[in-house]
Amino acid sequence: MNADVIIIGGGIIGSAAAYNLAAKGVSVIVLEGSSNIGNGGSTRNGGGVRQSGRDPRELPLVMYAIKNIWPNLSEMLDTNVEYHQQGNLRLGSTEKHRQILEGLTDRAVKCGLDVRMISGDEAREINPYLSDAVTCASWCPTDGHANPLTATMGYYKAARRLGAHFISDEKVIELKKYKGAVRQVITASGNVYEGDRVILCAGFESRAIANTVGIDIPMQHVLLETLVTEAAAPMFWQMLGTADADFYGHQTEHGSFVFGLNSGLEPYAKPGKPLSSSIAASAACRGIMNYFPSLANIKVVRSWAGWMDSCADHVPVISKIDEVPGLIAACGFTGHGFGIAPAVGLVLSQLATDEETAVDLSALRYDRF
Repeated sequence: MNADVIIIGGGIIGSAAAYNLAAKGVSVIVLEGSSNIGNGGSTRNGGGVRQSGRDPRELPLVMYAIKNIWPNLSEMLDTNVEYHQQGNLRLGSTEKHRQILEGLTDRAVKCGLDVRMISGDEAREINPYLSDAVTCASWCPTDGHANPLTATMGYYKAARRLGAHFISDEKVIELKKYKGAVRQVITASGNVYEGDRVILCAGFESRAIANTVGIDIPMQHVLLETLVTEAAAPMFWQMLGTADADFYGHQTEHGSFVFGLNSGLEPYAKPGKPLSSSIAASAACRGIMNYFPSLANIKVVRSWAGWMDSCADHVPVISKIDEVPGLIAACGFTGHGFGIAPAVGLVLSQLATDEETAVDLSALRYDRF
């Protein structure tokens, strides 16, 4: 099968790129290795749409998305993505936490972000459910959260309505060049797909696929785990995090709380689809109850785990690959991909059609390594 652009990876990045390309009238084939769209990190994350706490190199992408895309995304996709822009509290309880938060805040302010340090009492004025353990916090009023499942599926359905062709259970194993430029995408089933451009956004599997044409993007997979509680009456809409990043999360429109964490249990995870652990869930709950004692009696109803594509310098690669004309990489998002996905989908469509990108991507080039 042929198309103008072949996209490898059917998560929110690939689906958003497909939507933006199809909206331009570009023919698109999206190849997803699993049986479900968004089966990786796209639907296994805390749903943060935040600017605070980000590396300055990726901050312009999320600032652009929050200003220009997220507020209208539900209408654009004809899907309720449950976007709430009620701010982000990043919490601390020690002097070390204060120093971490001050460093993150200072860097963000220099990039033009409206974020500031506040006291524990000021944090409790914003969120009265916080305990006295909170002595400081950073506060970004323009941050928020959304629903990763509905946002991913919204992009997928909208892209299909515009003519993009998605094929699941089609695991890519090799790229092939023709006259020096990438041309073919080979799958485990033996099928061959051809396109003028190939966008590689397959999470941590992108590294092995890029290796088949001599390109190496330094990534490793890191285990993230998430727990979901039973529904409760609405309590607060802020996105939450901590200085040590030991947990993060928010309350959903359904009423349940979604909290995520990095357990550090990668060496012990089951190969393939990882399983969540009772160790990680209980550790996260202890941290959550320290800051939110009113959640102590809310039941955890399920948990899950997923692999994060962690890049060597903790920011993504979003770049044309000069050594392999026609190949565009978008991977290594290091757990920060959901909030910037609408902007990334837009700039990938612009890279694939040789347009000027809406955001300067020079700091995210693959050859910075």
